[in-house]
Amino acid sequence: MSDLHIDGYSLKIEDVVSLFKESRRVNLTDDAKNKMNKSRKTIEKIIENNNVVYGINTGFGSLSSVTIDANSLEELQSNLIRSHACGVGERMEPEHVLMMMLIRANSIAKGYSGTRIEVINLLISMINNKIAPVIPRIGSLGASGDLAPLSHLALAMMGEGECNVLIDGNWVVKNAIDALQIYNLKPIIFQAKEGLSLINGTSQMCTYLSIAISNMEHLVFAADASASCSLEAIKGSHSPFDPRIHDVRPHLGQKISSARIMGFLSNSDIQKSHVNCDRVQDAYSFRCAPQVHGPIIEILIEGRRMLEIELNSATDNPLVFSNEEKWDVISGGNFHGQNLSLMSDYLAIACHELASISERRIEQILDPRWSGQKAFLTNKEGLESGLMIVQYVSASLISELKLLSNPTSVGNVPVSNGKEDHVSMGATGTYRTFISTKYLSLVLSNELICANEALNRISEDPGNGVLIINNWLSKLVKPLTNDRSMTKDCEEVSKNLLLGNLSNLFR
Repeated sequence: MSDLHIDGYSLKIEDVVSLFKESRRVNLTDDAKNKMNKSRKTIEKIIENNNVVYGINTGFGSLSSVTIDANSLEELQSNLIRSHACGVGERMEPEHVLMMMLIRANSIAKGYSGTRIEVINLLISMINNKIAPVIPRIGSLGASGDLAPLSHLALAMMGEGECNVLIDGNWVVKNAIDALQIYNLKPIIFQAKEGLSLINGTSQMCTYLSIAISNMEHLVFAADASASCSLEAIKGSHSPFDPRIHDVRPHLGQKISSARIMGFLSNSDIQKSHVNCDRVQDAYSFRCAPQVHGPIIEILIEGRRMLEIELNSATDNPLVFSNEEKWDVISGGNFHGQNLSLMSDYLAIACHELASISERRIEQILDPRWSGQKAFLTNKEGLESGLMIVQYVSASLISELKLLSNPTSVGNVPVSNGKEDHVSMGATGTYRTFISTKYLSLVLSNELICANEALNRISEDPGNGVLIINNWLSKLVKPLTNDRSMTKDCEEVSKNLLLGNLSNLFR
């Protein structure tokens, strides 16, 4: 695997989510180093000339009017980190922390933060050696940056707090100073603005949204796949996926979904055997699948576009702009995560909708009126329950997803004596959406399991794509010859969906 070169301009979602799995070594490009050196020299000139500039030699937030003596600037940065490292709740997964570290390093590498190269070199060395600071998840408001989580990250760089270290394939918690010493790394003393640059950004939000979008791209493909399998399982009509229907309502996502479903159904012997059936129209959960799945495909396209801009943006405050003749240090609001927060709300709703329509298809597969098979796909009706409770579990997951689909972006709470009077709550929203993708994967897994079991009881072959899916699923889930717990089956399929193992079958 090639090295990952960060320059502040070219980081991709795939680079973020595959960082740990593919164990790529990260390094800083020469161009990024030059830009960082240039902005750092500007900070040093400001201090030498005794200019008073927010974030460099003042207090923070509502204390921005307080000027700090030049001899106290290192203490100012240390105090900032220690005071802001007060997050609570469950600890972030070490793999997610490494992703967050990568995103923060890439943002600063853009060259507008006034940070020394030594700071990013330490951050990169920690990533490469799998040293992940222990970070409580809760504390960011999604504006002013992800202050509390990133402060725990910066605290570890100072040699304080705790870190997870990957040793012989296992994560081991050690004191930060000990974790650094394992790899002969020295803790850093932050100079003017450097601590603020590390904590004042959207890196935690970007981490969870990167995972969520990556998951959702696999899952919306799986939703088209599961709809196709379920349609064949009930011997439903292929007519609603005729391209002529979608050409006269030419939404991009709808056309992608319908074409994908039609591709899965091609050369179906089941359809041929059903040509004289008196069923005119199937339920909306089948007939309208492209119209429901399609808008979500479009949201994901926009989400990917927006997020990859954000991954390669300077998101701290203030920002340093300089050329040969003059410099400006400008205060703004690039740390505000409203774009990420709103997208997380859209995607959480999308998770609910994909799960909701999937559950309706499960119900039809298990109902003899639509499937033509035994109720709940039992082998011995009455004596057995078959897959009855699989639908119940899916309905329970939808209740969870309904709760999670409530918007977080409307939850503004002013802070910092009213100066920071509108926040995005994007950290809450993006994490919520990440969890929503996990729940969605379980519902789609249940649909695939039910459809696969039904297909195994039909003598005719399904469409070419459905047959590929059927063979793949049959390796993961044994036939239902008698009642058994389906928990492990569902969770195994879910894991494979999130890894992209289904979508990769068709690449």
